[in-house]
Amino acid sequence: MAEAARRLVRSVVAGAPALASATVQYSRPRLATFWKYARVELSPPTPGEIPVAVESFKGLVASFKAGSYKQITVKDSMRNALVATEVLMWFYIGEVIGRGSLIGYNV
Repeated sequence: MAEAARRLVRSVVAGAPALASATVQYSRPRLATFWKYARVELSPPTPGEIPVAVESFKGLVASFKAGSYKQITVKDSMRNALVATEVLMWFYIGEVIGRGSLIGYNV
């Protein structure tokens, strides 16, 4: 039994550099893609983008008042529901991080 454990440890130690190299080689292009999109998507809005967002929101309210929401397909409504759920979950995650626990505030 002890011999089998020694062989296992030797094989793991001998294969560690190759495993680390393969991990780095696999991760590099994926991390580059992640950072490319993260720089764009996670950056705060610039002062020039704020008026565009306000006008877009006004257009959304106007189209809602006109009743165009009745023409949305089931696929689009599900996509919108998923986006709303994602935003809500990020809010809840932020609350949990801010509280420091899953349940209640320390009063």
